[in-house]
Amino acid sequence: MTARPARSVRCARPVLGVLGVAAAMLLLAAPAAPAHVAASAADETVTVDPAAGLAADGTVTISGTYRCTGADGPVFVSSGISRKDSATRYGIGGTRAVCDGAEHTWTNTGKPSDTLDPGTAHVEATIMELTPQGGLPLLPRFHAVGEQDVTLTRA
Repeated sequence: MTARPARSVRCARPVLGVLGVAAAMLLLAAPAAPAHVAASAADETVTVDPAAGLAADGTVTISGTYRCTGADGPVFVSSGISRKDSATRYGIGGTRAVCDGAEHTWTNTGKPSDTLDPGTAHVEATIMELTPQGGLPLLPRFHAVGEQDVTLTRA
């Protein structure tokens, strides 16, 4: 019988951190929220303001309001922007949300990989919770989705 070499045991914490970041990035890049969003409570909403800012360096600022309840894990308001004539959507930041039933404002800022020009654009905002599963906050639960055509103007 041949003896196997001893394997080193490494701390799992870096791996868990990478998994959490990867899950968040996948969720921000998702094309649209799943159909089970419609099952969220009627008092859970997210809105998008009709105007968005565009800085000289290409940074986009999107804002709106949200209301959510009943969260067990960390909750975020994520947003994405696209041009009407393009299927490409750019993730624009994420704001930590408080699900206490009160209305709150949110603002996300980010710089798309391609430069956007002033004009009409489409924004989708999502309230998404990372629900605990076996101690890891990895399973997404969508509380609400809001969409709005916006006017992207130079700030």
